[in-house]
Amino acid sequence: MHLAPLVKRARWCDIDWIVDLVTATVTPTTLGAWLVPDERRRPAVLAAAARIWVEHALLFGDAFLLKDGAAATVWFHRYRPIPSPSRYAERIEDACGERAAHFRRLDQVLAARRPQEPHNHLAILAAPPDADRAGQAAAVLAGSHQLMDTLGLPIYADLYHNVDRRLYQRLGYRERHQMARPDGALVDLLWRPAPAMRVRATTHAGPRRDQQLPEHAATPP
Repeated sequence: MHLAPLVKRARWCDIDWIVDLVTATVTPTTLGAWLVPDERRRPAVLAAAARIWVEHALLFGDAFLLKDGAAATVWFHRYRPIPSPSRYAERIEDACGERAAHFRRLDQVLAARRPQEPHNHLAILAAPPDADRAGQAAAVLAGSHQLMDTLGLPIYADLYHNVDRRLYQRLGYRERHQMARPDGALVDLLWRPAPAMRVRATTHAGPRRDQQLPEHAATPP
């Protein structure tokens, strides 16, 4: 039976909403504090930087929103080289001022470890901290997979929060590398095989318990 996706594909008119979700997700984190130590300026600076990348994703990838707007994912289709955002150096300076060097450094470190083989890149899981955060993160990620898996490519993601580790494992991600961020924190770089490879693995070995989708997740069409 075909189940309707839990998410909708974002359009240009949704950018403001997604930027708000990204800002609310990153602002209280140690990464947010390292990027912008000034608590008063942090939300505005993070929002300006997030807007650059969300706009870029809608040109060279996808973004998905839960249908109630509570969470979002931001993706890049990396089956071929993707250019930097238009006027990136100028825009990041305008957005971040004296903190622009920190944003550029983070971009450089992450880009250096990114896989070269074709993949879809889960760049941002935007699920702000609240009482329903765990369910919202699970729903938006499972719903995004339902649509992204139709492209037949593996998925690469950066795991910033240990609170999401079990969710990623349950949805088929495995650790590929680990690296240190410029602020010193460790980041797990995750890999989720292409749909055909996952089917082949479960056919020969049987599905592992930690690879099964959560009960509320939609099954791929």
